Amino acid sequence: MKIKLTLLLTVLCGLAQATVVRFETVLGNFDVILFDEDAPLTVQNFLNYVNDGDYNGSIIHRSAPGFVIQGGGFTFDSTDLFKEIPPDPAIVNEFSRSNVRGTIAMAKLEGNPDSATSQWFINLVDNSNNLDNQNGGFTVFGKVKSDDMAVVDAIAALQRFNFSGPFGSVPLINYSGQVPVVRENFVIFESISIVEESDFNINAGLSGAWFNPDTSAQGLFFEVLPTAQQVFLGWFTYDTELAPVDVTATVGAAGQRWLSAQGAYKGNQVVMDVAVSSNGLFLSNQTADQTEPGSYGTVTVTFTDCSNAIVDFDFPAANQSGQFNIVRIASDNVALCEQLNTEATN
Repeated sequence: MKIKLTLLLTVLCGLAQATVVRFETVLGNFDVILFDEDAPLTVQNFLNYVNDGDYNGSIIHRSAPGFVIQGGGFTFDSTDLFKEIPPDPAIVNEFSRSNVRGTIAMAKLEGNPDSATSQWFINLVDNSNNLDNQNGGFTVFGKVKSDDMAVVDAIAALQRFNFSGPFGSVPLINYSGQVPVVRENFVIFESISIVEESDFNINAGLSGAWFNPDTSAQGLFFEVLPTAQQVFLGWFTYDTELAPVDVTATVGAAGQRWLSAQGAYKGNQVVMDVAVSSNGLFLSNQTADQTEPGSYGTVTVTFTDCSNAIVDFDFPAANQSGQFNIVRIASDNVALCEQLNTEATN
């Protein structure tokens, strides 16, 4: 099916303070980008458990394929199998973002929007129609990096076993049910920790033209706004399929797409919301329609130095995600970038 990546417009709100947390399991690791600005109380609550080491040794105690995997509530206990993580006081609900595939949200008690403590879940599919519209909406406070969702999907694919009560659908590794379950059978998080920040900092010297060396006639334009702590992105690309030969465009090619996004940055990384506009016309004052910010997807850019970066994009609405490397088209601003980075780190 042809996917139309229509003109995307910038929104002037973004994701500030993009803290990244790494989840380490025997099945592989995955990183979660936290939405510090959209759900500050929820992120701080989650990080309190992380910093206290409460999640180290915790398990995935619920797996519902085609829905969610859930953790943060229990650790393995050799006597009783499940030992509850002592909860901190419940927090106020901060629902704002949709529960789409790959997002992480807080679990809570039925009929009590402000009851979340330690337990969280990761959405395996787009659950927005369900979870956004009940119990005050389930607070999304982060998102798994798109390339890391394979680990989450591997957890969801494990055979599940019933230990009664809240443990009616526990995913286990290499377990047949014929022998006592042991620690090695559980999906255990050996560590959940904040990823160390890079000593490189986004600065105005990164503004300019960049491109993916593996593609042609495509590029990205960045404008770094230090006063606002924002980055603007313009990404010139194409549709996922060639336009029919009988379709013509007034300007350019029929399959050209211009994507734009904006977000707040921290350190060497910026996470930007993408919104989609449609029904606009070239050089026309006709009002275009626009989706809600963040409902279409996100673009995450991690700058490794003044000349190299990694782009991670996830557009659930178009079922498109991926990662690629980019480099500068010209080196004119490299010296300025290096000077500003040195000043920021001293």
